[in-house]
Amino acid sequence: MEKDEIRRHDSFQAFDEICSIAEEKQVDILLLGGDLFHENKPSRSTLVKAIEILRRHCLNDQPVQFQVVSDQTVNSPNTFGHVNYEDPHFNVGLPVFSIHGNHDDPAGVDNLSAIDILSECNLVNYFGKMVLAGSGVGQITFYPILIRKGSTAVALYGLGNIRDERLNRMFQTPQAVQWMRPEPQEGCEVSDWFTILVLHQNRVKMNAKNAINERFLPRFLDFIVWGHEHECLIDPQEVPGMGFHITQPGSSVATSLIDGESKPKHVLLLEIKGNQYRPTKIPLTAVRPFEYIEVVLKDEPDIDPNDQNSILEHLDKVSDLIGSLIGRLSMDQSPSFH
Repeated sequence: MEKDEIRRHDSFQAFDEICSIAEEKQVDILLLGGDLFHENKPSRSTLVKAIEILRRHCLNDQPVQFQVVSDQTVNSPNTFGHVNYEDPHFNVGLPVFSIHGNHDDPAGVDNLSAIDILSECNLVNYFGKMVLAGSGVGQITFYPILIRKGSTAVALYGLGNIRDERLNRMFQTPQAVQWMRPEPQEGCEVSDWFTILVLHQNRVKMNAKNAINERFLPRFLDFIVWGHEHECLIDPQEVPGMGFHITQPGSSVATSLIDGESKPKHVLLLEIKGNQYRPTKIPLTAVRPFEYIEVVLKDEPDIDPNDQNSILEHLDKVSDLIGSLIGRLSMDQSPSFH
């Protein structure tokens, strides 16, 4: 909504708050699940504001206390072949890792996205950009980014958006999807790695062929960050019989007038030690309040369904109710954000 006079700054304020939380909590990594941008070719204004927010929060003298111990050229699509904080010309104190979504997916002859621009600027570590190999439905191979901090080892897998129908078929085609596991290292067996997958696909099964079934995913995964779906279901939920948990962070701002978008927006602080994790959900306070009320006219005894004025008068009352709810929510918000 960058051309809307009222809401044009909403998404930037939300992103700025997310980065501020990451700084305040002194996180090791800020992990994004795709669709940082709403359009494949964001405007210059949007790009400049996004770069400004990332520079302000990510470039500083804070020490990065983890190491990437895997072959970085496998997962880094940029020309430099290493994570951004290892570049001697930049002081990166908050590493951002992001996949692409279906809105900011790569396109064109060179298969580039807006995330590639941020990656080449050394502001974002772009991963999960798959090269579709083979014939027919195609083949993809998952290579993890292996991260170590002290005795904790994390294997981070990423999958940027692929058309759901195609990916659905790939998961059901033998040998079309390959998962590379970490090789044993000194003091670290394969089972010692805490495995995370970040993906950006349809999860709600409106059409079984147009979504990804959670049971397509391998049981060795520990934690999944599911992007694309806008409803905030931040509390990790275990998938019965699979052994992994899924968090669905949702969108940071409301993008459509549906009930799911009216749920409070959160980010998840994920603390990992060994094979255990502790989730803490943190509400976003800079997000514009959104109240959703469904009106069923046939259930309203005071309305004459054949009288348009009667219907409009009732809807005016509902509108006033929503206005008063939003006004109360606004007064309850922290004055630190506007």
